[in-house]
Amino acid sequence: MSGLMLRCLRGFGLGLLLASASAQSAPQRILSLDLCMDWLLALHAKPEQVAALSPTHRRYQLPFDMPDWPLHDGSLEQIYLLQPDLILVGEYNALLLRRRLEALSLPVVDLSLPTSLAEIEVYERQFLELIGQPSSRARPAPAPAQPAGDAPRLLLLGANGIGTGAGTFEDQILRQAGWHNYLRDAGYVRLDLEQLVADPPDAILWSAPASPSLASRFAEHPALQQVVTQEGWLSTDYWRWQCPGPWTWELIEQLKRKRVQ
Repeated sequence: MSGLMLRCLRGFGLGLLLASASAQSAPQRILSLDLCMDWLLALHAKPEQVAALSPTHRRYQLPFDMPDWPLHDGSLEQIYLLQPDLILVGEYNALLLRRRLEALSLPVVDLSLPTSLAEIEVYERQFLELIGQPSSRARPAPAPAQPAGDAPRLLLLGANGIGTGAGTFEDQILRQAGWHNYLRDAGYVRLDLEQLVADPPDAILWSAPASPSLASRFAEHPALQQVVTQEGWLSTDYWRWQCPGPWTWELIEQLKRKRVQ
């Protein structure tokens, strides 16, 4: 079965679930299987609705000012004992666990992550409807924008000298914020230090790891530090890059402010 057909079937099944949810009371024991669902629950769910967040959540500080949330350990046994009335997971996560939970007739819903900025509003609306909240709470997507011809070039630099190029979700974020992507090649590109030094970007967005590592040596190379001024090394809320979602709009605003500083 093709990926497109699977996506269509998933969308049809989700539509039935949303219609069913609208006709019933809001779920009262919601459980998450991954980080993106954790954050959406923290943002939108009532505390008394949440049975448990995923164990992935332990590795990240909750980005929202919320009370302590219960966590599960990711085991089939504990999740079954919690008896959630809704289990939420992203389409690519916890595949084996998801199948085992479905075999036990537990209500698992997988949400397709947005692959474009335009899809974020639809994604948030679907989530809100599933948890029994008004879909009108979703933030409307801004009108598509493109950088001006003379806009500065920004390099989104990852670990091990990998840059984020054209055609990616991150590329859409940069362009919406008014930056040109320094990289014109598609996808994720292994960078050449000599080329960067010969034609440096106007700014580099680099999220340094908390502790020294081999992955950071590329960004710390003296030649690169020399051609990009200290003011040209930018930072944003790193967690906002981890999952596409309603917090992406704040990320775009952060990048806009960096451009005009």
